Amino acid sequence: MVTVTFTAHLQRHVDCPRHALQAATLAEALEQVFRTNPQARGYLLDDQGALRAHVAVFIDGQRARDRQRLSDTLRPDAEVHVLQALTGG
Repeated sequence: MVTVTFTAHLQRHVDCPRHALQAATLAEALEQVFRTNPQARGYLLDDQGALRAHVAVFIDGQRARDRQRLSDTLRPDAEVHVLQALTGG
């Protein structure tokens, strides 16, 4: 099972419990999350369906490469971590 985990900081804004699901791509995994938590879509994705600038996604410890189409492939036991990116200096 693919595990999708949201940081505690994100959960302050959007209730996103940990999900265990089956998905082949990041897009598929997030769509399953959005089915049970529709308000998360607007917080994580822009109006074109791409990751918002303030969102970072890591798949098995590596930053997701495709922020536009979310086509990164997932292993059957992948660990996906969604967090709010920090900006500033």
